[in-house]
Amino acid sequence: MLLAGMLLPAGLVGCGIPDRTEVLVDGRGPAAGAGSVNGSGSQPPTRSTTTDAREYINDYLAAAAGERDGAYDRVKKFIAPEAQRQLKKKQPGGDIELTVVRPLQPLDTRVLAEGITRVTVRVQQVGVLRADGTLAAPVAGDTQYEFKLGPAEPADQGLWITELPDVLLLSDTALGRYYSTHTIYFWNTDQSRLVPDWRYLPSTLPDERRVTEVVKWLTSGPSEWLAPGVNKVPPGTAPINNATGSDGRWEVNLTMPAANDDRLSRLAIQLAWSLPVTGQLDLKIQNQKRRTVDLRQERAANPVYPPLRAPERFCVYDAAIHPLAIGNEPVGSVPVAPAANRNVVSAGLSRAGDKVLAALVVTRPDRKQLLMVGAGPAPVAEFHSSEKPFRSIGRPIWLRSLDADHPFGLVVADGKLYRFDSGAGMSEILVPGPVTAVAASLDGHRIALIINGALYVVPVSVDGGLVSVGQPRQLVTRLTNITAVDWYAENQLVFAGSDGRQPAIYQTTVDGAVEYALKRDTGAPVSHLAAFPGGAVGPLPAMSFMYQATLAYRNNPFEKIEREQVRDVAANAKASDPTAPFFLY
Repeated sequence: MLLAGMLLPAGLVGCGIPDRTEVLVDGRGPAAGAGSVNGSGSQPPTRSTTTDAREYINDYLAAAAGERDGAYDRVKKFIAPEAQRQLKKKQPGGDIELTVVRPLQPLDTRVLAEGITRVTVRVQQVGVLRADGTLAAPVAGDTQYEFKLGPAEPADQGLWITELPDVLLLSDTALGRYYSTHTIYFWNTDQSRLVPDWRYLPSTLPDERRVTEVVKWLTSGPSEWLAPGVNKVPPGTAPINNATGSDGRWEVNLTMPAANDDRLSRLAIQLAWSLPVTGQLDLKIQNQKRRTVDLRQERAANPVYPPLRAPERFCVYDAAIHPLAIGNEPVGSVPVAPAANRNVVSAGLSRAGDKVLAALVVTRPDRKQLLMVGAGPAPVAEFHSSEKPFRSIGRPIWLRSLDADHPFGLVVADGKLYRFDSGAGMSEILVPGPVTAVAASLDGHRIALIINGALYVVPVSVDGGLVSVGQPRQLVTRLTNITAVDWYAENQLVFAGSDGRQPAIYQTTVDGAVEYALKRDTGAPVSHLAAFPGGAVGPLPAMSFMYQATLAYRNNPFEKIEREQVRDVAANAKASDPTAPFFLY
């Protein structure tokens, strides 16, 4: 089965990411994860003779990182021998799971007695890092952990821990420093498109171990939160032994019931995009070579994503869609007929083959809002209206389906999530709590939602005319009262909220593990945000976004969008500021 389209490169140059990006590199495709090349990543810290209690605990919160088999031994070296029993032991035959936390600095220290120091670590619970490289939702509810430290023996050996929590802790900083990220892919429910699944590998693993781990991950199934939106490999598929190979020649040996040509073809594509190596792969089923896969050629013949054109910027000006002219970027023409381009509040435009999909939020004379939807060659002239008006409708988005004849989109209206089709037929999708905003990934099978001011990711399954969503998974962030979100790259989100003092814009990974501030003070709450999640297809880099915080702005660099950058403005247009900026790609 072949996938139409082309994969776009990650395009991270000039995207405004902070310098320390160990796990923020978007792991699209089979390139080695950030932070390591063939197992050359850095090792977690070992116990030192420092007498600085904060430094000692920070090192302790990183010691469990890396290969799981040695995690307990690395951690115990920080603990006084008589206190090591306080650490919960691994259950026989069970996986070692790490509780990932985000320490809220600075650590609080207090001297209790001669040589005894208590360190309190206030934290956010980020998740549970499992042996399969997934970061599952948090299990613990603790908001702080306490340690007591005393002088080690002999006296010149610094400190060690005398009282501690009973769980294996790992800081989010250590997750970013001592693990590389890797994307593996599962087929969607109708097996027409690959969907990314975000994982973590110890950055010290050599290539052969990486290949083995990825094969185990694929045969074990997707991340828990993503599972409702994708297919597992055929039941009974499992590695017979470890993968072998080097220097561009690899061998994978599996059991796979009913391993016919169709199943092997899909598995070959899945392996080509998921394995962190290049070269030739001999795929064996029960010790018999069934297929030799040139990994690079397989990826070229079966791209993950549909083709994207160079993105064009648009905004709403004087209640109509207008192009934006910024720098040397391409300037498009409005793909909506003038008769329909009126009373517009916001818009979502997408391309599907030679068609344009247009969803407009328009205002009626009574100030209520309607969703107007149309599809066809540009400029789209025929639009259908939602049956009922709403008090408020958010920015509509289109799911990038491979079925261009049956497009679907999502929109938030009066706090509820709706699916809509090209005829503006709307049906509610039930989610727990009032919804503020929705955004869709490039693959169309993962969405982000803001529910009750918190950020969630949700898998999406499209089966004919039925659009269903899985259980929302909340992402832990520093920001509260979140107001806007969009997909910033294949496995990255950009979102806006409050940091407790001022409105800000952050980015985070799709599992919420690592986040960075992109704009610490937007001046006003962000009411609208739109990003370009693709690769470098022109002068516009990936990880570009625009937003509205009273006025409209863009990043790369952060600048106000000026009235003079709005094109095709009629001489009699009402002077105003551009609003609701968005991309068409």
